[in-house]
Amino acid sequence: MPRLSPIKAIKLIKVLNILGFVPLRQKGSHLILRHKDGRETVVPVHKGEEIGRGLLRKILRDVNLTYKEYDDLL
Repeated sequence: MPRLSPIKAIKLIKVLNILGFVPLRQKGSHLILRHKDGRETVVPVHKGEEIGRGLLRKILRDVNLTYKEYDDLL
């Protein structure tokens, strides 16, 4: 299993948009994205910060995406 590296929130949101996730709402710096099949995840958008490996792993689990599929989309 490849090691995940931190990623900017904007880049992750673009990957999720490719998969069909659209912004549902935003509360503060937390953007909630939803897929038409009901899957939902929260992406924190903090200026100058990256999303760490642990949170990225959690988001990938939320959207049912494997590391390989994620890597192919980057």
